[in-house]
Formats: sequence, structure tokens, C-alpha cells
Amino acid sequence: MPRTWHELFITGEDPPAPEAEEPEQQRGFFRRLRENLSKTREALGAELQATVFQNLDDESWERLEETLIYADVGATTTAKIVERLESEASTGELTGGEELTRRLTELIAETARVGDGTVDLRPTPTVILMVGVNGTGKTTTIGKVAWHLQRELGMSVLLAAGDTYRAAAVEQLAEWANRAGCDIVRAAQGSDPGAVAFDAIDAARARGHDVVIIDTAGRLHTQEHLMEELAKVRRVIQKQIPEAPHETLLTIDATTGQNGLRQALLFREAVEVSGIVLTKLDGTAKGGIALAIAQELGVPVKLIGIGEQLEDLRPFDPEDFARAVIEA
Repeated sequence: MPRTWHELFITGEDPPAPEAEEPEQQRGFFRRLRENLSKTREALGAELQATVFQNLDDESWERLEETLIYADVGATTTAKIVERLESEASTGELTGGEELTRRLTELIAETARVGDGTVDLRPTPTVILMVGVNGTGKTTTIGKVAWHLQRELGMSVLLAAGDTYRAAAVEQLAEWANRAGCDIVRAAQGSDPGAVAFDAIDAARARGHDVVIIDTAGRLHTQEHLMEELAKVRRVIQKQIPEAPHETLLTIDATTGQNGLRQALLFREAVEVSGIVLTKLDGTAKGGIALAIAQELGVPVKLIGIGEQLEDLRPFDPEDFARAVIEA
């Protein structure tokens, strides 16, 4: 799974990428990841160290299940993980202590790893559709992705302000476009979002942009008419480029836990979600939702947000994530 932006984005014949991150940079990010996942780690670690790693009996397995469910790993996914551990312990493959910690870390990483975690940018232009409910950090994510594409990969990016309901959303996206050095296509408040998407793709073709990122109105998954509108935006895009959008990323606020999973299930019915952006992991003890989403949706988490800074949006690496939430 990707650890850097150059591993996340497949760019084909584009100019050679800059040098990869130095090991010290990678260690620095892991330290930051670990710090910002402290609430989830504390919720898991304290209980695990106090119980399961001391005794491997029925009560310990039950408490491990309760702990994982509390971290929003989800009942089904939790049952699979505990069943594997219990089975391996019963055959003598596992004892306890550090060995069990290591195996639990491996299983969490394995559970979080699903599907293709990359984003293919070889189509020209590549169309990325961003969806999600209000307050999940969708527009900020768009801005950060655009910044990294421009500054680190040398890609030319155009942003489409498809959230035509809120003037504030358009202004926020315009600020990010200015910061990242991107063009932006926008329309008057209340305009047809599909028309904005259509015009943006036209403009990208005319100006030779590599990537078009289309913002959409934040909507509750219970608002059926807005979900239908989202499906319409997708159809409009496909009139321009039949195989587009090439990537549909759904932003989910990790602090909402299982409600975020329900949102994802309903968004997937309206559009073909190809990846998840899991935001606000630094503000919750429910980081286990990453596992529930991966397993119950079968959709890979491709990006995670662990803070407000540019470097706090990163490609999702299951191994780093597992270590950050388990290791003491």
C-alpha cells in the first residue's frame, strides 16, 4: 500500500518524480501519526495491556472483543480478528505478551488492506469526484490534494466548485486554488452543479490540465433528492468522458464512527465510490472505523487526515496505522 504521494498516484509517462522521502522524514511522519492517533491507541492499549496480554482465557477474549468494538472496529470485523487470534492461541502458535501484540498488529494491518490503494492519473484529464456530508473536511481535502499534485508531482490541476449551494464553500475552494496555484471553474450560487462539472472538463481539455477535481455539495445521506442530484452529476461527467469519473473519493469524519459507515453504504448506492478519505482521526478514539469501512464496504481507505496542516493529509498505509494504534 502507498506510503508516499508518489506511490499513491500512478502518473505513467509524466516527468520523473522528485527524490523519495528520506527515512528520517518517514520516521518523523510515523511519530506524528502515532501522536495524533493517541486517543485510539489509549482506548485500545490500556485495556489490552491490562487484560489480554496477561492471560489468554475466555474472559480475556471477551474483553478484547469489547475493546475493539469500542474503538469502532465493528462487530463482524472484530469477531473475525478475535477468532483468528483465539484459534492460533489454542494450537500453541501464540502465547501472550509481545508475541500476541505483534500478531494483533499484523491482523489489524491485514484487515485494513483491501482493494487497490492507488489513484491512476494516466487518463488526460483525470477526473476526480469528491463526495461526502457537510463538515467532513471534503473541500479542505481537495485543496490539499491539489497542492500535493502541483508541488510534488508537477501536475496541472483544475478545481471545479460544484457546491453551488454555499457561497462559503466556493470561496474556500477559491482560496485553496490560489494557494496551490490551480485554475478554478465556478458559477453563480444556485447554478446547476452538473453544468459546473461539464464546463470544468471542457476547460481542462482546452487548457491542457492533467487533473480535474470536482467538489460537490455536502449532503446528508438521508437527503434523497440531493443523492439523486449527485448521481446526475456523475452522468453529466460521463457524457463528456464515458469512463469518468476515474476516481470517486468519499470523505468520512472518523469521529462519527459507525454512522460514517452507514453514510458510506448509502453514498455507494448513488455513486461508485472507489476510495475513502478518512478525516479527523486525531480527534477520536474510534480509529477502528478504518477497519470496519475496509471490510464491510470492500472499498480501500486511500487517504487519512490527522490534523490541519498540509502534511497531515497522507496516503493511508495499513502497517503504519496498525503500529500507531497498538504499539505502546
